[in-house]
Amino acid sequence: MSGRWEGERQSLLGAENYVTKTVQTAWEGFRDFALRDNVLEVAVGLLIAAAFTKVVNSFVSDLLLPPISLFPFIGKNLPEKFAVLRRGPNYDEYGGYNTLKQAADDGAVTLAYGSFLEQVLTFLGLAASLYGVVQFYILVSKDTTIIKHTVRCKYCKKEISAKASRCFMCTSWQDGREDAPRSTS
Repeated sequence: MSGRWEGERQSLLGAENYVTKTVQTAWEGFRDFALRDNVLEVAVGLLIAAAFTKVVNSFVSDLLLPPISLFPFIGKNLPEKFAVLRRGPNYDEYGGYNTLKQAADDGAVTLAYGSFLEQVLTFLGLAASLYGVVQFYILVSKDTTIIKHTVRCKYCKKEISAKASRCFMCTSWQDGREDAPRSTS
């Protein structure tokens, strides 16, 4: 009887060793992945980008949009501009809806173009400010590899580096030597 229990005990110890080794291998793999230099750089970059995005959002929402809302054709805060596509049951024929929330609460179908325009302005502000940061970095560090200038291959129309002598897609020469007539000797 004790031989049977001894076999099960050995089986459980073998399973324990297998699970322990598998967990250790998985942990080591995760540690090697998560603590590499470039993963930490990306994590720091994402945190900085999130903070930078908040600054740009505040710039657009608090400084850029209020003067734009003073234009006569806008008349109120840009995010509150909307068009009613289908009226709700409590629609006021003379005044319409005053706010987007009021229309949504009434069940109306709306096109919130003001919110969309605000997001477009936020994106353009973020893109312009990031471009300015990159240009400042290039000016200070003399490193020009951040912005890579490209041209279209005249044969396959793919974007390639402006410095490339051959296209990486169709392998044609970019200096026109393939267009020159060949001598038949």
